[in-house]
Amino acid sequence: MFQDQNVVYIGRKPVMSYVLAVMTHLNRPDATEVVLKARGNAITTAVDTAEVTRRRFMETLQIDKIDVGTEELTQQDGRTRAVSTIEITLKR
Repeated sequence: MFQDQNVVYIGRKPVMSYVLAVMTHLNRPDATEVVLKARGNAITTAVDTAEVTRRRFMETLQIDKIDVGTEELTQQDGRTRAVSTIEITLKR
């Protein structure tokens, strides 16, 4: 199994799109966990995705681990800026 197969990258889509992606992944017979990865403004969508999935659809789903960090991005003008990141690991 490839490592990125259990990752859902969170962006600008609605929360329910990512909830569906998480549920689809976890309904596979060999899947036991999924990692939500987001940065910047998408962090709130990642948290909402985890909570909606857990509270509405899969009550037995557990939050296994939450990692937060910062990435330095280089802008077009050469300056760098810090962007917050989050990784939420959900486990059955």
